[in-house]
Amino acid sequence: MNRLLKHFSLRRIAGTELRVVSDMESGLGPLTDIEEEVIEKYAATPRWRQEVVTLFVLKDLEPLVRQLSEGAAGRRSADLSALPPGGLAILGQRPIVNVYDLENPGSCHVFINQKAMEKEGYWDDREAVKGLLAHEHAHPLSECETTRSARRLQADLSTDGVRPLFPSQAQDKEWQAKVDRLLALAVDKLCLYAPREVFANDVTIQSNFTAPLLYLDKKNVLNAAKGVRSKGALRQRLQEEVERASLTPAGADLLLVIADMHGHLDLAMETASFYRQSKVTEARELEEMLFAEVMPYLEPPVAEAYPRLRDQYVQLPQDTSPEEFVQFEGALLDILAAVLKEKGLRLEYGLTVTPERSS
Repeated sequence: MNRLLKHFSLRRIAGTELRVVSDMESGLGPLTDIEEEVIEKYAATPRWRQEVVTLFVLKDLEPLVRQLSEGAAGRRSADLSALPPGGLAILGQRPIVNVYDLENPGSCHVFINQKAMEKEGYWDDREAVKGLLAHEHAHPLSECETTRSARRLQADLSTDGVRPLFPSQAQDKEWQAKVDRLLALAVDKLCLYAPREVFANDVTIQSNFTAPLLYLDKKNVLNAAKGVRSKGALRQRLQEEVERASLTPAGADLLLVIADMHGHLDLAMETASFYRQSKVTEARELEEMLFAEVMPYLEPPVAEAYPRLRDQYVQLPQDTSPEEFVQFEGALLDILAAVLKEKGLRLEYGLTVTPERSS
């Protein structure tokens, strides 16, 4: 990384070497303390195999994005396969991410993004930070047959019915590109990446981090509530496009649905894991907030899709082959397709099992 690093420390926690690296000179103590607490708790569980953890606390993740972008062509595929939905394009917006090599389970690199943490209200919230760190450390610990299968699955999407929603051929191409991009991100997050999120939540709960995870999820529900209640600004911008005749009313409705689907349906992964781990009280407590603070403000087809997605995630097995996983992914995509169909867009998809990559 080219940015000047101002801090480096080394310590050992329960047999794990923790390296802390930062481009900040101060304010690292609370974060380091929480990381030590999380490692110590995980180290007491049989599944912990991390011999070295490198914690990067950075003002933003631009150095990481740049380094991965420049080195992607020459790196092994396993090195980048654990990136979150959206890949490198979205990575810089993440508050925290665990980058690890599937071929080297003994180490991982956890990156904390100060700018994004402050934006989400996490930076000075100890319990939220604990929930985030516990969840990120759960990712390499939750790898299983299904996550390996998910990495080998490729979704090819095509849409029909867009043209009548937009007034002209030139504008149709512009809006089509926007619809395709948003749908690809939604499918990546809600379908292809979903097993990794669900299983990481499972491990977080199994490792006795239930309270901080629930706290974090509640905070995220409140953040989501702020977002949906301010949706009027998006609605107004789309209405202005309608008045300029660059967008039809039906097109505006479609874009609102896609925005809701992309922005809020991933909360089903959170509630599903509490149900999966028989934490029914916590699941219902979280859903009570969700149905009071978020669901009434979503477009109706999106709100109706939530319980169907949640129930699919609850049933997600850990030992699914790539060929078997195609059926599970198809069920998830059918739920999304049903939402879009109500708004005049037919989503068609093909699911392909790619060859297993050699290391």
